[in-house]
Amino acid sequence: MNDFNIISRDIINSLNKTKRDRRLRKNKNIIKLVSEVNLNINNFIYPLFIKRFGENEEISSMKGIFRISIDNLLKEVNECLNLGIRNFILFGVEDRKDKFGKYAYDQDSIVVKSIDLLKKEFKDDILLFADVCLCEYTDSGHCGVVDINNYVDNDLTLGLLGKAAVAYAQAGVDFVAPSSNMDFQVAYIRKLLDKLGYYNVGIMAYSAKFNSVFYSPFREAADSAPKFGDRSSYQISPLSPKQAINRILKDIEEGADIVMVKPALAYLDIIYQAKQLIKTPLAAYNVSGEYAMIKNVSNFIDEEKLILEILLSIKRSGADIIISYFTKSLPYLIQKYL
Repeated sequence: MNDFNIISRDIINSLNKTKRDRRLRKNKNIIKLVSEVNLNINNFIYPLFIKRFGENEEISSMKGIFRISIDNLLKEVNECLNLGIRNFILFGVEDRKDKFGKYAYDQDSIVVKSIDLLKKEFKDDILLFADVCLCEYTDSGHCGVVDINNYVDNDLTLGLLGKAAVAYAQAGVDFVAPSSNMDFQVAYIRKLLDKLGYYNVGIMAYSAKFNSVFYSPFREAADSAPKFGDRSSYQISPLSPKQAINRILKDIEEGADIVMVKPALAYLDIIYQAKQLIKTPLAAYNVSGEYAMIKNVSNFIDEEKLILEILLSIKRSGADIIISYFTKSLPYLIQKYL
């Protein structure tokens, strides 16, 4: 043992000790000083599920997330503004459904009414994104119009997505966010908005949207589960990363101002690859299933630190923007830990 100690001391003495990495981890102030990745609330978007009437209703599979009635919407957004949260994406929760998803684009649409209400109250103090899809509004629960063979008709669906985008633009939305995964959805919506004079309404495209079980809690929240089959004919297979990258590049070519990878946590490789290829802002959706997993293990692990570690991994992989149900917790977590 004495021989080992002598040998060990000799080796240590022979090392070049001019560079000690641990000097940069000596205390929290130094760690913060040299940090390469940080979380900024300005880069986050908070999802809001909006229903027509009644009291706010907690979503059973998403502890702490609520369906908010239009009557309570101003209060909710005011609370967020007090936390420094200014970016929101809106999802309508609609009981009235039909084959063509009429209440996605009708003037009585929950989202149309919400945009109008929020923009009249808060004007440019907030940034509003509106999800453009039909799944919350069709009786099939699919993201487009189903034909007689139970196949989603791409081109017929484009026209209805366009109607929704125009309705949201008329109400004053800042960005429309087409998420139905129809071919040419970005090009169609961009040309339609431009033709009608809505040049300044941006498009955040759900470009690399994978066919994922991570969406299950969202489908409860928005009452948007498909009544038959699945969405594999229009959402990207997890087996096909090249399709995801190609879709991102095509959406940029078609006029997307922001492109997105969804889900985030299981597709950090796609976020990283996309970031190396594009200069367009890149969003990642930290989806409902990722949220639910964290909430469901909170009895066994430090939830606050787990949230931060996951959000930092998404940011570190290359996301410029993160859509997350943890956004309201973030100001507190940043102040406490970062």
